[in-house]
Amino acid sequence: MTLEDALNLASEKKLDLVNIAPTANPPVCKILDYGKYRYELQKKEKEAKKKQRVTHVKEIRLSTFIEEHDINVKAHTASKFLKDGDKVKVSLRFRGREKDYASKGLAVMNRFAEIVAELGTVEKKPEFEGRSLIMIVAPKTDKEKLEKERLEKEKPENDKESAN
Repeated sequence: MTLEDALNLASEKKLDLVNIAPTANPPVCKILDYGKYRYELQKKEKEAKKKQRVTHVKEIRLSTFIEEHDINVKAHTASKFLKDGDKVKVSLRFRGREKDYASKGLAVMNRFAEIVAELGTVEKKPEFEGRSLIMIVAPKTDKEKLEKERLEKEKPENDKESAN
């Protein structure tokens, strides 16, 4: 259809001629109410924003010579963050001569990772960044949770078979 015919048809229907695919050969146009079309697009974008989840990175600081109870308290706090869907940045800062005890710091980080393993996975393993040891723990996805539950259900069945 020629451009003039399309414009005449659109004006007869009191609608707008909207160029949908200008790069196509021939260009593709639609006859529609442009105001209504824009309104519907805005409505869809607004709806998509409502469903969108923004991930925050929360930070938890540990020390080289932290006691077991304190690690558990910090891990409990981290598990709350992970349940909310936030990532957790775990940092362990070495002060003065503590850098000589880097293996102790790694052990503390690994212990922390073991405790929160139920709710999160280690996204970035402990690495040195200046005077600090940094690790990032991300919340487990639904796939990972379902896979773990499936493995746990199969485990007791295998134990029963070995008992017989």
